[in-house]
Amino acid sequence: MGKQSLAVFLSVAAAFFFGISTPLSKALVLDLNPFLLAGLLYLGAGLGLSALALFGKKKEVPAGKKFNYKYIAGMVVFGGLLGPVFLMWAIKIAPAASVSIWLNMELVATAVLGHLLFKDHLDKAGWLSVALSLSAGILLSYSGGIAGFTAGLLVALACFCWGFDNHFTALIDDLSPSRSTMIKGLAAGATNLLIGLALAGSFPPAAAAGKALLVGFLCYGLSITFYISSAQKLGAVRSQLIFSIAPLFGVALSVLALGEALSPAQAVSGALLFISVWLMLAEKHSHQHEHVETEHTHQHSHEDLHHEHHAAAPARPHAHFHKHSGATHAHPHWPDLHHRHVH
Repeated sequence: MGKQSLAVFLSVAAAFFFGISTPLSKALVLDLNPFLLAGLLYLGAGLGLSALALFGKKKEVPAGKKFNYKYIAGMVVFGGLLGPVFLMWAIKIAPAASVSIWLNMELVATAVLGHLLFKDHLDKAGWLSVALSLSAGILLSYSGGIAGFTAGLLVALACFCWGFDNHFTALIDDLSPSRSTMIKGLAAGATNLLIGLALAGSFPPAAAAGKALLVGFLCYGLSITFYISSAQKLGAVRSQLIFSIAPLFGVALSVLALGEALSPAQAVSGALLFISVWLMLAEKHSHQHEHVETEHTHQHSHEDLHHEHHAAAPARPHAHFHKHSGATHAHPHWPDLHHRHVH
């Protein structure tokens, strides 16, 4: 499987696990306040991946670049603290199927922030894809009335928080995806859990807390790990476009498990999302560009033009500290860790 094919597969896997989290969280939010639920979900992600790390082989030693610290802090605050709480409030007042589709506004937030702040380039087809995704969210908000707009606003706030989070995580090159997720899960999960306990005045039911931790590990721990790995290869915007199929999995589970009816607006929105992802995957981006000399640690293979530091290239993807010489060349590329240049 090639580098980009693997990255696409990881985005789809991340979308599946995150997509089913919305209807599962809907079933839990009746017993837990939004802060408690958000805290337990992310704590489950952090604890689950920490347990797996005890049995895994240590693959890298982070170089500890100072500019990564601000990205890690932003990842925790926006992605782990603020975003999940806004989402849990929305889930509390709106149908799970609608919230699942609204979450695709994260794509719009990621694209806009990428264009304005993070040198993440999109061509005309990419912006058309973003517009279709936004249209799907607006259609759902309009069909839901005042309550729909309130929930839509909460989801939009969550999506912009995760838009920042997506770009921060895509730029962190000295931590493995699983370690980044562990840091986010443990730090943000513990903070929101303490806030939730203070608001609730008591500990949550053991059964509900256990279910939330399990959902957190499966739907957030695995999902975030897969997403970060994909974003480091494809760039945040393109990974997010593929990830935007997550609502389809959420809607399917909402209909099958929660008994929610599929409305015409939801069906049309789903079709718009499918078209938007197809447009992005069909994009071809190639031009002459310059690479400056740099050094970092990240998972990579030797199938591209940028990793020629081994005399005998290992066959499997691996991670270690390595250096890149400066170069100028032209080839098809997406804005991964090596292609954040001005257009």
